[in-house]
Order: sequence, then structure tokens, then C-alpha cells
Amino acid sequence: MTVVLGPNRYGKAETRVVRVTRDGEVHHLKDCNVGVSLSGAMEDVHRSGSNAAVLPTDSQKNTVYAFAKKYGIGQIEEFALLLARHFVESQPTIHHARVVVEEYSWERRGPHSFARSGTETRTCAVHHDRDGTSTVVSGLRDLVVLNSTGSEFHGFVQDEYTTLPPATDRVLATAVTARWRHVPAAGQAQPDFGKSYDEVRRCLLEAFAGTHSLSLQQTLFAMGARVLAEREEICEVRLELPNKHHFLVDLSPFGLDNDNEVYFAADRPYGLIEGTVLNDDAPDAGPAWD
Repeated sequence: MTVVLGPNRYGKAETRVVRVTRDGEVHHLKDCNVGVSLSGAMEDVHRSGSNAAVLPTDSQKNTVYAFAKKYGIGQIEEFALLLARHFVESQPTIHHARVVVEEYSWERRGPHSFARSGTETRTCAVHHDRDGTSTVVSGLRDLVVLNSTGSEFHGFVQDEYTTLPPATDRVLATAVTARWRHVPAAGQAQPDFGKSYDEVRRCLLEAFAGTHSLSLQQTLFAMGARVLAEREEICEVRLELPNKHHFLVDLSPFGLDNDNEVYFAADRPYGLIEGTVLNDDAPDAGPAWD
């Protein structure tokens, strides 16, 4: 038997960076969490412990801070591309860079005053190879949505362990995690990531609200399909939709009816629906989703 080194990478996880841009009395805020993972000619460090090919993870962290100062942080995809290209192009032993960024949203409350807005987080993952190829996956998580009617669930398989009754009118709630892969638009080096994010988010919300759902899977497909139908810069959408169950409370012991008015919101256990919607001619994703 021959023992060989398989796929590997190393990096600096969760570098929290807050960038304040001062435009006179008006300040602008970017609050991000950055993760860097690098791979390449790393055989020696694993076999012999030689660090000759290793860029310290502390240096990676410092690069994030320095780039935030030198270049600012605009769209998180652009910042991630800038970092990924730098690591590959500046270090001959690094052949591939993966940079992930989470952005936390703040609501302006004054020229230099802010309040955190909601639980939703914007995300991106960028991969860059030595051959110059880059892939960009944008996304969001914890986008909490609810339809108080317009959802059913019946006709499902029943076995000896089934106790769930069929439902023709139920609450449908979920916390959306969505990721979408970009392809360059015709004649355009890269999309307008800010506009693309806003439009994909709009498509997801409109499809959720506008779909009379017979299953959460049907809603998932409708959400992904709406994005692909309206946004030519997107070729693939991956969705995770936990089913946030709402159960009717039995008010009969108190002599009260409950006509779909009072619910108990359960946090666990929950159903988890996952799926991918893509163009059948979408280019190969490579490591984009990793």
C-alpha cells in the first residue's frame, strides 16, 4: 500500500473586518466576516513539516485588513475576487484560492449612526485558479418568510408511523438559505453584483409569496425557476428551506374555536427541503460550491 496526500487546503477563518468610509459628516459602514483557504504545492509541509511553501494564516488576516484600507469594501464579491487573485498571483506555491465573505446589514439612523437590521446575512464564495479562472457564488441566509395561507400538504405516503393529518390550509414558513452561481453576461466581464443581489432576492420573495404551495418542494422549484427566468447572469440556484412548523393550538378545553387563528411555532424538529434549479446548458461548476 502506498500512502499519498489527498486534497488539502489551509487558511484563516472568520476574520471580522468593519470598514468605515467617512464622507464628510456622512459615514458609510461595511461589516464583514472573511474566510480564506489556499491550496497548491503543499506536499512538503505535510510530509516533512517544511514551511517553505506556506503563507502564514496571520499574513492572510493582515492582507484582509490592508486591502480593506487600500481598496475599501464595495460589493463583497468584488472584494473577495481582489483577495483571491492577490493570493494566487503573488505566491508561486499557491495554485488556488477560495475566499468566502459574509456581510451583516446595518440600517442608517443618522449621518454616522446605525442599527443592525434583521437576521438576514448576505454571502459570497469566490474561487480563483492559477490559470486565471474565477467562479463566483453569491447568496443569502436566514431570510425569514411566512405565508399565513395558500399552502397545503396532502396525498403523501402513509405508513404505520404516520400521525400527521392532511392539510388544505396551513401556515408555510421558512428561513431561506440561497446560493446562486454567476456566468458572465454577453459582452460583460462581470455582473453588477449589487443589482444582481437585489434582483435575485426580489425574485425569491415574489415567487414565495405568489406560489400556491402543495409542497415546500414545489415552492423551492418556483423560487429557483423565477431567478433563472429573469436573471440571465445566473445559471444555477441552490436552496435550503427548513420547514418552520406552525401547529394549531387546541383551544377546545376553554370552550373556544380555533379557525386557523392561533398557532404554536415549533423550532425543532423541522423538515429540511434542499434542491438545485439550473439551466440544462449551465457550464460545469467545478469547485464553486465547495
